[in-house]
Amino acid sequence: MVTTVDSPAAVGGFAPALRRLYFVRFAFAIVWAALVFLTTKSGLGAAGVVLVVLYPLFDVGAAVVDARSAKSGGSVTGLYVNMAISSLATIGIAVAATSGIPAVLRVWGAWAIVAGLVQLVVGVSRRKMGGQWPMILSGGISVLAGANFVIGASAADPALSGVAGYAVLGGIFFLVSAIRLGRAAKGN
Repeated sequence: MVTTVDSPAAVGGFAPALRRLYFVRFAFAIVWAALVFLTTKSGLGAAGVVLVVLYPLFDVGAAVVDARSAKSGGSVTGLYVNMAISSLATIGIAVAATSGIPAVLRVWGAWAIVAGLVQLVVGVSRRKMGGQWPMILSGGISVLAGANFVIGASAADPALSGVAGYAVLGGIFFLVSAIRLGRAAKGN
């Protein structure tokens, strides 16, 4: 998967759309994490189920927007892979939610690992356009966090607070990337 975003014109046309998307992803992650933290303290519940299913579904939508914006700039294969992975995660988490938090953490962890690997590849392939180092770092952290979620599912009292923290950290990486993309565009 190689994204060919080499010309300043391609970067200039694509970067503003990507920057806006990153700002939206940041805001969504912060609001989502706060709601998860507030609604799942005493268990998964109906609101918690809706929220844990909504997050990967939102990821699918964000990848669709990203792919539409990126088509003129090169390959979007990684984004299509991300859409498929997040779609499967949405279904898997919905099914896992019927079994409780440990099952949700296992599926979420597997999703974080695979999606993190894809994010690493996409971030590396886009590094020439600038603003991608936070995304690369985020992909690596996602892999490690995913493994932690899978392991944490076997804890005595598993909770979704770690998933909420994971979303906040991911949101911060999106914010940093949006800011860096803005600086890179001003430098062109």
